[in-house]
Formats: sequence, C-alpha cells, structure tokens
Amino acid sequence: MKLKEVDRTAMQAWSPAEQHPIYLATGTSAQQLDATFSTSASLEIFELDLADPSLDMKSCATFSSSHRYHKLIWGPHSMTAGERVSGVLIAGGENGNVILYDPAKIIAGDTEVIIAQKDKHTGPVRALDVNMFQTNLVASGANESEIYIWDLNNFATPMTPGVKTQPLEDISCIAWNRQVQHILASASPSGRATVWDLRKNEPIIKVSDHNNRMHCSGLAWHPDVATQMVLASEDDRLPVIQMWDLRFASSPLRVLESHTRGILAIAWSMADSELLLSCGKDAKILCSNPNTGEVLYELPTNTQWCFDIQWCPRNPAVLSAASFDGRISVYSIMGGSTDGLRQKQVDQVLRSTQILPPLFLFLSKLSSSVVLPLKKPPKWIRRPVGASFSFGGKLVTFENAKPQQQPGIDQQQQRHYVYVSQVVTEKEFLVRSNQLQEAVQSEGFISYCQKKIDMAQADFEKNVWAFLKVNFEEDSRAKYLELLGYRKDDLRNKVNVPGSCACVKCFAADGCICQVQLIVKDNKQETEDLGSAKKTFNISVSGDVDGLITQALLTGNFESAVDLCLHDNRMADAIILAIAGGQELLSRTQEKYFVKMQSKITRLITAVVTKNWKEIVQSCDLQNWREALAAVLTYARPDEFAALCDLLGNRLESEGDSLLQTQACLCYICAGNVEKLVACWTKAQDGNSPLSLQDLIEKVVILRKAVQLTQAVDPNAVGALLAEKMSQYANLLAAQGSIAAALTFLPASTNQPNIVLLRDRLCRAQGELPVRQEAVKAPYDRQPMPKGRAGPVAGQMQGPQAPVQQYYQQGDNPPPPGFIMPGAVNPSAPQPAASSAYSMYSQSGARPAYPQMLMLFLLPQVPDNFMPPVPITSPIMTPLADPQSQMQQAPAPPAGAPSFQAPQLPAGQPALQGPYPPAPQPLGPCIVPPAVSKPSTEGAPGAPIGNAIQHVQALPTEKITKKPIPEEHLILKTTFEALIQRCLLSASDPQTKRKLDDANKRLECLYDKLREQTLSPTIISGLHNIVKSIETRNYMEGLNIHTHIVSTSNFSETSAFMPVLKVVLTQANKLGV
Repeated sequence: MKLKEVDRTAMQAWSPAEQHPIYLATGTSAQQLDATFSTSASLEIFELDLADPSLDMKSCATFSSSHRYHKLIWGPHSMTAGERVSGVLIAGGENGNVILYDPAKIIAGDTEVIIAQKDKHTGPVRALDVNMFQTNLVASGANESEIYIWDLNNFATPMTPGVKTQPLEDISCIAWNRQVQHILASASPSGRATVWDLRKNEPIIKVSDHNNRMHCSGLAWHPDVATQMVLASEDDRLPVIQMWDLRFASSPLRVLESHTRGILAIAWSMADSELLLSCGKDAKILCSNPNTGEVLYELPTNTQWCFDIQWCPRNPAVLSAASFDGRISVYSIMGGSTDGLRQKQVDQVLRSTQILPPLFLFLSKLSSSVVLPLKKPPKWIRRPVGASFSFGGKLVTFENAKPQQQPGIDQQQQRHYVYVSQVVTEKEFLVRSNQLQEAVQSEGFISYCQKKIDMAQADFEKNVWAFLKVNFEEDSRAKYLELLGYRKDDLRNKVNVPGSCACVKCFAADGCICQVQLIVKDNKQETEDLGSAKKTFNISVSGDVDGLITQALLTGNFESAVDLCLHDNRMADAIILAIAGGQELLSRTQEKYFVKMQSKITRLITAVVTKNWKEIVQSCDLQNWREALAAVLTYARPDEFAALCDLLGNRLESEGDSLLQTQACLCYICAGNVEKLVACWTKAQDGNSPLSLQDLIEKVVILRKAVQLTQAVDPNAVGALLAEKMSQYANLLAAQGSIAAALTFLPASTNQPNIVLLRDRLCRAQGELPVRQEAVKAPYDRQPMPKGRAGPVAGQMQGPQAPVQQYYQQGDNPPPPGFIMPGAVNPSAPQPAASSAYSMYSQSGARPAYPQMLMLFLLPQVPDNFMPPVPITSPIMTPLADPQSQMQQAPAPPAGAPSFQAPQLPAGQPALQGPYPPAPQPLGPCIVPPAVSKPSTEGAPGAPIGNAIQHVQALPTEKITKKPIPEEHLILKTTFEALIQRCLLSASDPQTKRKLDDANKRLECLYDKLREQTLSPTIISGLHNIVKSIETRNYMEGLNIHTHIVSTSNFSETSAFMPVLKVVLTQANKLGV
C-alpha cells in the first residue's frame, strides 16, 4: 500500500537504521529529463512522518548541486547518538566523481555541505556500497572494470581489490558480503559476476550464465548465508533472477521467473531473508521468497517502470521505488487502506477542473479499497523470544536467535530449540511441605508438633501446636487441663500449704481452716472415743424448730424434716436428711438449695451436681472460656464432649472480639472438628500467601490424623471448605513441580468439578491414567473368592463379583436366543414361591423386576467388544418328560460349537450330588451380562410350567493366579509397558492409540511364555538387546534386532508376540518418544 510520494525524477537513499526520525535523500537522476527539459540538479532531504495521513512528504532541506547522480547512498560513518542528523551521503556522479555530503549541514542550510570529492573514475559511477562491518569503507564501480575501495577516514587515495578483469567492461553493480567483511562482489551488464577477496587482492571466483543472455542489472548478497547471492537480468528474453551458491557455482541454485520482462532493480531485505524485492519493465514491483520462488506480495503500482527500489533500514516494512514518470513512492508491504491516495486524487481533480455537484458527490463518496498484506508474516513481527508457563511449574521458552551459519549446512536446516525448565518460586513453602509429608509417612506426629512449638514465635501459635500434640498422647483430657492452667498436683499443694489455699478465711486462730479440717480428720478415732464416752443425750420434742424436726424424724417424715431445716436456713442438715430420705428427695432438696442460695459459684455447683454442662457452655461469660472448657474436659461424657466443645467454639467465633475468635480454634481442636477449624482459621488469619496456606494445611493434616486415631470416622470424608483449601494447596504444590505430593493431598472422595479436573491433570502429568478411566474394566475382572464359599442368597447383594454366565436348557424346548435366566442362588436357603417376574441385579445395585417374557430387545445393550469370561459352573436341568434319559449325558462338545446338551435328572431330585458342580453348558448365542438374580420357577416361553427347573448354585469364581516373571526377565515387561505408555501420551491419532492398546494386551502372550520359561535362550537374549536399544532411544537398531530374531527362530515360537513388538517399535520410532 502506498504511504507517501514525492514528485521527483531522482535517485534515492534512506537514512541509516540508527537515524531517527527517518529521512529520505533524493538526488537528481542522470541521463533522465523531465517534461520541462530542465538541466538543473539538486539534492533534497525529506522526512518520513507516518503519523500524517496525507501522501505528501515534508521537505527538510534542498541543496542546489552542479552534478547529476547515477547512485546515491547514505552511510552510517561517524554517526553520533546526540545529533539529530548524522552519517554521510555518498553520491556517484556522471563524470566519474565520488562526492561526500554532510546531511546535517544540508538540513541546517549551510552552503559548504561537501565533505570531499574525487573524480578518479573513468565514466559515470553507477555502483556504490558501504561495508556494514567497517562503515568507513566504500566500494565504487565505473567503466573499464574500475573498482575502487575508499576509506572515508583517508579519502585521498583509494585502493583496488585487484587487477582489472578482462575484457574491460562497465561495472553496473557492486555489493559487500553481509557475513564476511573482506568479500566483495561486482557485476557487469554482460552477465558476469566476480567475487573479490580483499585480503588476497584478487578475484577468487567468477559466475556467469552459459547462455550469455544474462544482462546483469542487480546484485545482492544473501543476508544470512555467506555463500549465496542473486543476480537480476535486464534482458526481456531472459527476465529472471538467478540465485547462486558459490559452493557449487557451475549453475544457478534457483531461478525466479515471476517477471514477464526485464528486471531493472532488486533489493534483499536485511530484516527477513525470505523477502526479495524486484521491479521490471512489466511495471510490476514484486516481493518474492527467493528460497521457494513464491510471490508473496505485488505492490499496487501504475503502468510506469521503476528503475530503483530500496528497503528502509529502520522500518523494515517500508520501501521506496523511483519510477520513470518522475515520482518516488513509499510503500508498506503490511497492507492497509488507500483512502489517502483516493482523497489526493479527488483533491487534484477538484483543483484543476470545474465539476458539477453530482460528480462532486460521486468523487467524495468513493469507496475505500483495502490492500492485503504479505501472504506470510515477516520475521521482524515474529516473537524474538517467548515464554509460557505450563502445568506443574514448567516454563517453556524459545529464542529465535540468528543461528551461526556453518559451512555445508543450509539455512533451512538450522534447528530451533524449545527449552522446558522447572520454576520454583516458593522454596520455603516446599521445604515445609516436605517436612509435613515426612512426618505423615513416618507417623512422627509428636516430634513434629514439638518442633513446631519450639519454632513458634507467637503464644497463640504455641498453644495451637500444644493442643494438637496432646491428641497423640495418653490421657489427653488431663493434658488439655494442664494447658489451660489447671494441674491437680498444684491444686493439692495449694490446699496443703497454709496461706496458699483458696478458702474464704485464709487464716484462723490456729492456722488455716483446711489445716484444722485435716487435723480433725487425723484425730477421727480420738473424736469417736470421746463421743462414745457420753452416757445419755436429750431428745427434745418441744414446739420450736428443733422439736418439730425431732418429731418429723421420729415419725419417719424426712420430707417435712428437710422443709423445716430449709425454712430455718439449716442447709447442711437439710442435705444430710435428704440423703437419708432417698434420691428423689435429695434432688428436690438440691433444687430448693440452688434456688435459695446464690453465690459466685452456685451455677457451677449446679452444673456439676445436675451434669447440665450445656447450660454452662451457653451461659458463661466468654472471658471465662478457659474455665468452661476445663469443666467440659473434666466432667463431659465422651458422647457429648465434641458437641460441647463445638458449642463453646461457635460462641467464641461469633463474638466481635478478634482475640476470642482465634481462641475458638482451640475448642475445635479439642472437638476434632476439622471443617470448623478450617473456617475459623481462614477467618482469623490471612490465607492469601502460600505460607499462610501451609500453616493451615499443617494443622489440618495433623488434626485429621489425630481424629482418625481417636474417633471412628471416615478418613476420606472431606467437607466443602476443606476440599477447597486442599485443592488450593495441591495447586500450589503442582505449580512448584511437586506433582506426586499434590496428588496425595488432593481429596479423593469429592466430586467437585475443579478437583476432578485437577486430579485428571495431575494424573496425566505423572504419565498415569485417571482412576475413573482405569475403572472401566473393573466389572469384567475376576475377583478372588475362597473355594467352597456359599454364593449370594437370592435377593441379597454382595460386593462386586465376577460375572457368572448362566445358560439353561429345558427338555426339547430351549428358550429363544437372548432370553435371560436368573443367576445363582444358595441351595441352603429356603426355596421361595414361584414368581412371575425375574429380579435382575447388576453389580451397582438392584434393578426393577421384568416380566418373564423378557426378550433381547428389552435388555441393556451389550458392547460389541464385550467378551464374557470362560464359564466355570454349569446348571443341571431336570425336565419332567422323558424319564428314560435320566442317566444319559451328552458327549463333550467341540470348542466353538453353537449349542450344548446338558445332563438331565428326574424331577424332584437334588441338582447337586457331588462335591463339585459340573461345568456350565452355554446355550446358543445367548449373551448374559453380569448379574445376581432372584430365583424363579418360571421357565422359558413354551416350556412346561411348574417345578420343572431345579434351582442350582453356581460355583463361585476361583482365584486365578499366575507365576511371577523371573527377576532377570522382569525388565522386559517394565520396559515394553513404559514404552507403550510413552507412545500413548505422544500419539494424537485415535487409530494409533487403538493399535498401542491392542499391543499392550497381546504382549501378555510374551509375559506368559516368560513365566513358563518356554522361550529359547536365543530369543530371550535378542529381547534383552531390544530393551537396550529402547533405553538408548535407538529404535532402528531395535527393529534390526527384531528382524534377526524372526529370521533365525521358529515361527511358531514367536508368532504370538513378535509382530506386536514390531508395531510398538515402529510407532515409537515414528513418534520420536
């Protein structure tokens, strides 16, 4: 798409890549005249402002020159970062002169802008180029094979690359190599190109087309490959671009034939070696891929030829083209809209002519056209580097660094590498997680808690770990009391030491009251002696309170006596008499006492006596939560202990005081309530950081282990909040690369979608299939059962059992194909009455009863690939008819026979008459899904109805054991299975995966032969050699060994597994695992 244009008949040169803003220098072109036939010449500098939507370029300066130019370049020599404009303009004149201009002085408007000039050449200077490694070196070419190397630091005396080539001819193109600084190439219109080595001062190779029709108009070196160059032909008979490789310069490496007429100029992008510009006499500007010859972009141009085309060094998407119609156009190969160009055309028409309003409206509403960009993205918009995190803390990075070109290696064969690294950002988190896992595995919970207590800095943290530690110690309630500050030994010492007791009167005349009580206790015998020494005592029956009490006691009226004592406030007498009066009286007396007596500890005494600890927990002041918890620890029964602790914790947690809220965690630890501990801790602590989550998980894991040891709970039961926290923790572990640890911490008994998805990702990251996928085959696996054990009773479900096929045949009227008879029953159980329906039971539970005429189309669909196990048991039929056939038995049927005849017994005779029941006899094409059925006396449709079929018990599935593979050959099984798993993970084609799954099953034949040790030593040795090749990833060597084994061994010995093994090796080689 066109961006800018300048109406000049001139040569052009872009400012160097280091220059900003971008400038375009133009110099009047030699051998060209405009419509005015003007002979004046000028040197102008324009600024490229892409923010301006108009097509006009801003002219920064104009310098009137006495020279016209065949070539103009802008070199980066003596560029400085501080200056706005720098470098040097180098012009090739028509009189053999090379002129150096200072662009900074031209823009500044100075008159002395020429740095130096020399006219050493013969004829016009048509070729100029700057060495990109040594920017002070400039090569120039003119007539009579003249090539000079100019040093801008010493411009007076140029050098020559060597002796002039013969015959003498014009130099039309010259170019420095882009990879090797001392290599220079020149070309002439005759089609011959010469490569010079400046270190040897001689040409080292000459390249020319054999048909001699190649008129060279352009020469360019490959930006990346040092030995490749392109030559463009101006001849209309051969409008081609030839790509040469100097390593085999006998003929062109590739020929581009996109133009229909001669090519006038070419330019190879330094930013992307797959972009080569060319313009020709067919008025086309094409951007091609020189490696493939494909045209990637055709610039929308007019019908005029372009004689010069150049890429912008700073903006690689911009290029300029000078055409013979006196215009320099600036284009972008990234596409865009042509609105600016159309608007300029409309403005020009409006300024030049008088237009009627309808035409004016038509021109104003011209629809915009969109120019498409390149067919492929150029390299400069590709990411030079890239990084992406993947699951499991893996960091995937790549770098599109420019590879070092090596001799003999094509650019297209250069390899790019993708790096996968493990990123660990939370090292302390991982260390603490590993410590927790070690403690769980070694069950060293007490030492782990003690270590946490020693490391804790906050008192609350120490208390939490101390409470957790108590769970693993004996007499945990007493230890809890000690942590709350209540030690029985300390209390006993306080009671025994004067001045240290908690009595109301600490000291009496003769010491502590408690001490007096102890003295009385010690002198109990002496007191009894003194009491017995008295001969008589008075029993008063007066009218006072004592007399009334005496009368009540004499008549046995304890209730009245207690009431009188309470009325007289003689509480001790009332309680003692109530004890003598029985439990009911004592209870009523206690209630009256508690109502009448109100003190600080009355409610506590009430709770102790009535054992109503819920009242204490619900009503106590929360500042005394420790005392309430201590009372619960001392008196609560085991069945109510956890609920009381939870109740106290709920009160603390709902309180507005943050300190009390955190103390609720201790109550939940005592209760063993993991879910509430998680909720309380999450609310009280900052759980955003990984270490905070680690703090919580440590406590949760330890508490769960303690609860599993002390309470009968399901170890896999996890609440919603705990499952969420464990999922977050597993995610963090996985992000640090600890996949296996994350899988162990992930809850296994929850069906939350995010946890199921995470488990799936973790399993696949470990190279394992998720459990739910492996369980698909479980219903068809044989489960071991002790020999002789009775089968399941009818109507009673057992655990998952192996499917037992039941095929019944009755007389001459067999059931139709697809009819299902009920399963095995217990012969020792009582026979139920006849039923009109069959109760079908699957392994997952009971299914509703179906009518006796149940046909195949009513049954659940059986998978096509379902293969029932080989039957172990057989029912015995006892039809009523044909009694002469009682002792007849059918001969053994051949394998694969469609039907079998069962032995028959007379009616009423027991079916099982031996220590073992006979083997099952399958009937026809019946396919029976695994089921445990109710017994039924109903026969098949058309069969005699009644007690014609005896209920039979199927022999339970026997345990099938295989010999172990010898230790020295076990590596064969592990290596082959691991290789198949790697292939399954890498394969994306479903057909390939099916092949590998089938191969994994069929290799069991090999493992069985290894168990039986029936393979020859030669085959076993070859298999071990295949394993060695697999370990070194050399699958071709493994296939060669495979071929040798097959060709030198007995076919019958290897035909069961060697073709399968070849499939596995071939797929592994194809997938590159």
